Amino acid sequence: MWEESDKKLHKEFKFKDFSEAFAFMTRVALEAEKMDHHPLWTNEYNKVEFWLSTHDAGNTVTDKDRRLAKKIDALIP
Repeated sequence: MWEESDKKLHKEFKFKDFSEAFAFMTRVALEAEKMDHHPLWTNEYNKVEFWLSTHDAGNTVTDKDRRLAKKIDALIP
């Protein structure tokens, strides 16, 4: 479940290994680019974390972030 705090949506995903995490990040990157959304994220081995907010709206959570969060969730195998 996405958590909203400090004007950001946050969620952590864990995968079997780095390859699965990287494949997931690639799928997310393609969707985010289509939306012209460039999320803050980190990756460490099998863990990927996101912090979503919209810079153009004053670094706060908007519908654009919620739409991307739903798309990210839909990309989980």
